[in-house]
Amino acid sequence: MRLDYLLNGQPILEQHGNENLEIKGLTSDSRAVKKGYLFVAVKGSMQDGHRYLAHAVQKGACALAVENVEDVFKDVAIVRLPNTRAALSELASRFYNYPSKGMNLIGITGTNGKTTTSYLLESILKEEGKNVGVIGTISYRFKGKSFRASLTTPEPTDLMKIMSEMRDAGVTDIIIEVSSHSLEQGRIKGLSWSRALFTNFSRDHLDYHSTMEEYFKAKSLLFYSLGEEEEGDQVKAIINMDDPKGRVLEKITKASVVSYGLGDNCLLRAADINSSAEGLRFRLATPAGDVSITSSLFGQINAYNILAAAAVAFSLDIDLKIISRGISRLTLVPGRLQPVKNKRGLSVFVDYAHSPDALEKVLQTLRQLTKGRLITVFGCGGDRDRGKRPDMGRVAGSYSDLVIISSDNPRGENQAEIADDIEPGVKESGLRRVEMSLPLKEKGYEIILDRRKAIHTAVNIAKKEDGDIVLIAGKGHENYQIIGNRKRYFDDVEEVALATSS
Repeated sequence: MRLDYLLNGQPILEQHGNENLEIKGLTSDSRAVKKGYLFVAVKGSMQDGHRYLAHAVQKGACALAVENVEDVFKDVAIVRLPNTRAALSELASRFYNYPSKGMNLIGITGTNGKTTTSYLLESILKEEGKNVGVIGTISYRFKGKSFRASLTTPEPTDLMKIMSEMRDAGVTDIIIEVSSHSLEQGRIKGLSWSRALFTNFSRDHLDYHSTMEEYFKAKSLLFYSLGEEEEGDQVKAIINMDDPKGRVLEKITKASVVSYGLGDNCLLRAADINSSAEGLRFRLATPAGDVSITSSLFGQINAYNILAAAAVAFSLDIDLKIISRGISRLTLVPGRLQPVKNKRGLSVFVDYAHSPDALEKVLQTLRQLTKGRLITVFGCGGDRDRGKRPDMGRVAGSYSDLVIISSDNPRGENQAEIADDIEPGVKESGLRRVEMSLPLKEKGYEIILDRRKAIHTAVNIAKKEDGDIVLIAGKGHENYQIIGNRKRYFDDVEEVALATSS
């Protein structure tokens, strides 16, 4: 694609060099530059791409998009734009020939439930016979291919490239988990949405957004962007009306609203909910009639996730029986209340819960199933929202009999200091510090920073015959720990297997 065509419509402030250059690719990561690429220098929260112009040229960039021109490179075209981050998504969309056009594009946003809902909706759409692509927290997948995700919502160049590959492979429906970061940074600008889903809203990512108001403002951008019609098909917003922010989004969006929840005023609602260790059963009530829902997923949190996926499918005119079958076919979501099989037959679950609300909902679910003690292992990520740490400690202590405060991804922070931030919340719940050793009959908490040792300790304390349940929270599907600048292999599920093998 020629540079002048790629830049068509951009508010160019200044331009130097040959505008007829053939552009073979584009990126905002200088490490990914190849010969003939356009390098877009973006100012980020951690790094400024303008510092890597020389590196990009050295790697083969033939053109640079910048916000300020400080250096001129021989035989390299330079274009100055007012906002390269805003331009990046538009440039990527144009380069890959607007990959969202002509496809059914479904965006899912909310604090919790995005991943499970995306798996459920994927299963329903496949049951309908659709060719489905998913871009989410765990993986990017389509047509039997699966790639581990680095970000919930990829950077614009990666996102458009993945979507173009999906389009070329015959994918008709794409489900995208839309993070607040991606909305704030304009990563999804230029996409044509068919459906936008809101799951729920609670505290998270305040290290980035600063306030709850700013966080919700970012989330709401997806609904501001929805028009009334797109290529003859009415765009729809699917909203959880049991969440107070649902009413706000209903007023914001121009799209037709499909509401869901447990309340009688919702278009789709769940009735006669029965949750057990075997899963969920409830009646899905819709304007088109009722249908019985059976799922191996359990807990009220998953009742909402199932409702969300069903509401999107209903808005796409998918038959209720197909919706029911699609839901029942999904048996597991990696790292989301995932039961871990082990040689001792213990009830052990791994979950991604890393916010106060998510942890509370998971613990509420497990508390209802626990005949003995509920033992929780968790930590909090370093270089992230410090304010939620005591809240998570309070939640863990309120629902658990035994709590082990451990490490998560400490990153650049001292692990002991993170634990010190969590501990006051656990104390407020009424638990006192004890030594985690057998026999242990009292309630309490302990700090074991080594996550491997913490998991092994929890598993060794648990007794199958007493009906104890162990929750390993915070990392879910992740198979690594970030300590300092080092990323080391670590898998909670594998650690449980090791702990129960001896």
